[in-house]
Amino acid sequence: MFSFKKLQCAAGALIFSACALSFNAEAADENILRVGAEPAYAPFEFMDEQTKELTGFDIELIDAIAKAQGYKIEVSTMPFDALIPALFTNTIDVALSAMTITEERQKRVAFSEPYYESGLTILIREEDKDNIKSVDDLKNQKICVQIGTTGAYYAENIEGATVTNFNSAPESYLELKNGGCVAAINDKPVNDYYLATTQSSGIMSLPGTLSAENYGIAINKNNDAVIKLVNEGFAKIKADGTYDALYQKWFGAKK
Repeated sequence: MFSFKKLQCAAGALIFSACALSFNAEAADENILRVGAEPAYAPFEFMDEQTKELTGFDIELIDAIAKAQGYKIEVSTMPFDALIPALFTNTIDVALSAMTITEERQKRVAFSEPYYESGLTILIREEDKDNIKSVDDLKNQKICVQIGTTGAYYAENIEGATVTNFNSAPESYLELKNGGCVAAINDKPVNDYYLATTQSSGIMSLPGTLSAENYGIAINKNNDAVIKLVNEGFAKIKADGTYDALYQKWFGAKK
């Protein structure tokens, strides 16, 4: 299906450039699209407990895009805030981990056509539901977020809030459950998946979304070949129904 590596590199051009050498040599042997993903962002990408393989909507999406163009994918996992630096140093060809298309990110990288519409939601402990009813009640409170996400950026602008960043969404949820913060802010599908599939007793979501967001596949602006490969492949799987089938499989509804 596709090969999988855990990239043992920290963010930073000097460190990543050393890792890029082995990937470039391997990719030259056959048509391989090198994919970077943060592996703890269900249902978009996560490790299947039974197969111990990386799976999720994003992984199956990029695999389908690559296949439509005659490519295989090689997935490397890394922290979310390391994905864009990895594009800059040519360690990976594309990055997708439910990455929101923002104006600031568009100054740094190119994005595919949006493939998912999302928004931010707030999780709280059920015991706090009488005190925390909206984002206005998070002023001067402790908030848990995943580093580098739009949820983190949003939380930083809440008046007087103390924001604690974690490397993964599950870590922020655990801190919330343990009482280390009064709320966790993240993307709606990720929060909803946590509530539906894990030991989330005592945690609830506040109604409504804080913002409208679109996810895109990030690509180095200077890599015209990969930009063309991804956009053409995405158009193909939308036209032949593959995209709709994947969307229905992971989210239970048609796009």
